[in-house]
Amino acid sequence: MDDALIEKLGILADAAKYDASCASSGAKPRSGGKEGLGSTTGAGICHAYTPDGRCVSLLKILLTNHCLFDCVYCINRRSSNVRRARFTVAEVVELTLGFYKRNCIEGLFLSSGIIRSPDHTMEQMMLVARTLRRDHGFAGYIHLKTIPEASPWLIEQAGLWADRLSINLELPTDHSLKAFAPEKNGGTIKAVMGQVNERIVEAKEERRRFSPAGQSTQLIVGADDATDRSVLETSGTLYQRYGLRRVYYSAFSPIPEASSVLPVKPPPLQRENRLYQADWLLRYYGFTVEEIASGGEGGMLDLGIDPKLAWALKNRERFPVDVNRADREMLLRVPGLGARAVDKILSARRHTRLRMEDLGRLSSGLRRARPFLIAADYHPVGGLTDRLDLRQRLVTPSSQLSLF
Repeated sequence: MDDALIEKLGILADAAKYDASCASSGAKPRSGGKEGLGSTTGAGICHAYTPDGRCVSLLKILLTNHCLFDCVYCINRRSSNVRRARFTVAEVVELTLGFYKRNCIEGLFLSSGIIRSPDHTMEQMMLVARTLRRDHGFAGYIHLKTIPEASPWLIEQAGLWADRLSINLELPTDHSLKAFAPEKNGGTIKAVMGQVNERIVEAKEERRRFSPAGQSTQLIVGADDATDRSVLETSGTLYQRYGLRRVYYSAFSPIPEASSVLPVKPPPLQRENRLYQADWLLRYYGFTVEEIASGGEGGMLDLGIDPKLAWALKNRERFPVDVNRADREMLLRVPGLGARAVDKILSARRHTRLRMEDLGRLSSGLRRARPFLIAADYHPVGGLTDRLDLRQRLVTPSSQLSLF
């Protein structure tokens, strides 16, 4: 690898770090069961595909950090005074294959600033994926960032070669998008999400390959004045209407020579974490946005405790619940009980009445769940859910305090 390419790599890998929508869950083996270069099923290759979509080893770069757009929150905006660089298609292919052969990566995440035109940019990224697949037999994971303003045909071509497509909405409200990214159009972005979702559904029905790991997006948190409720309302709409696999939340990071409309300080990192927890409740635990948001104040999540516990403390009258009688929906709302633990409880109670000792074997979160449960040999004495110090006792480490 020559010095010029190494210098480009340093610039464009660093420029890509602000995109959180990098994930590799959900991809099925390419090559029809046959092993190929970078195959995710090949012997000797270790992969960690996590249920929540956390990223494994991918080469994460921009094709270029030159950009025609001037989004105020973006370090690569047109008016930004940063070092610029640009890869050719051949250079990205060379880097991907070289890092893979040295066992450094398992795939590629490729995004880009807008150069020349949206169509030109989308075509270049699509050509990277097509060259890897068709000319080099690359069967590793490929995630491409799509350009909403590009031709629908180019976006469809990208989906034929990529495992996942992502289209970053970036800001949760149309008002913020117009103010901070005037060249972007929220309606256009969502229209492309709809187009991609239609193709994904059609491909599944026809048993052919098109972005098999689905599509994702990113929302920047803390750049504008949107509340957590607004962010989650947007996420809920995206999941319901466009079948997104994931919405990623990225805490705003102040950038050099920033616009005066941006905050000087980043939001608390805990806010990003709470949004991910709330997102999980929204997708897998049957909570509504209104229920999740009600756990905090003023449309913001409680940073001190997780959203499920916050909701439970605001709805104490619904507890305790009997693990031997309660339905799955209510058990999923018990703090400390995850979806897998609930399913184990439902299965086990078909054969016996569960005691606290049984619950201890079925769930690692029993300490937090105890005040909210009734078991065959246990009923909280004196109304534990009514204790004024319940919150403090639940968040204090068990090594420092005996719960009850």
